[in-house]
Amino acid sequence: MPSEVQSAASRLTGVPATSAHPIGGSVYEVRLENGARLIAKRYQQKNDVIAEACGLRWLAEPRAVRIPRVRGHDDGWLVTDFVTPGSPTPAAAEALGRNLAILHAAGAPAFGSPPSGGPEDATIGMARMSNVECDSWPEFYARYRIEPYLRKAVDQGKFDAAEARLLSRVIEGIEALAGPPEPPARLHGDLWSGNVHWGADGRAWLIDPAAHGGHRETDLAMLRLFGCPNLPRIIDAYREHSPLADGWKARVHLHQLFPLLVHTVLFGGTYASQTVSAAQAALAQRSV
Repeated sequence: MPSEVQSAASRLTGVPATSAHPIGGSVYEVRLENGARLIAKRYQQKNDVIAEACGLRWLAEPRAVRIPRVRGHDDGWLVTDFVTPGSPTPAAAEALGRNLAILHAAGAPAFGSPPSGGPEDATIGMARMSNVECDSWPEFYARYRIEPYLRKAVDQGKFDAAEARLLSRVIEGIEALAGPPEPPARLHGDLWSGNVHWGADGRAWLIDPAAHGGHRETDLAMLRLFGCPNLPRIIDAYREHSPLADGWKARVHLHQLFPLLVHTVLFGGTYASQTVSAAQAALAQRSV
């Protein structure tokens, strides 16, 4: 495989590659003859390469958050800049919060819109994900985020009848649960802590997007789901730049339902019970 990786990197950059080694899954670090270090990722489907390449470019357009530059791609490979890793700092976390607010404010054509040039059929991690434009966020989130994965999880036997009914109540009550209407935000879409890469330059870089037009609280809720260094500083800086609508804390569980459902379908285990707990918490907000 290293020779195949080097060949792809050389072809897509126009500079001979001298070495390549795996750093996880189908991701490789590549060195070019001119000394540059790159990341090369292998994909099984052309759509997935296009979705990520277009997502990275779309997120980089507002020049808000740091995004690795796309060096080239074809039907099976994506090559981007390598970002030397560093350690998170409070100042970098605050900068990330402010820059996320600027990114979100750059907007999107509609809720569910794919990045410019990107396909409707995309992925989030190892799962399929549809980006289909809708008139409102509640419609988009219920129809293209919760419903498809709820059906898959039920078919897999991950939820019993009572649990499935509980999750269906979230779909039925989504208009009341969604909070005040907001314009479509430009989202990273898979903003868990593993996709926040703290660089040696003292800044946070965002990688591996599932970019689309959505609700800005979704990215923030994803950061909370699996924890992120200096998260309170990120949120405080974000809110100082762009205040969140009243009740945003109560809606965190609603926005976490989609990634939890994805994990339930892919991995099962305790993710199913976490999904049920999140649905209960989301429904409870109506009485707050």
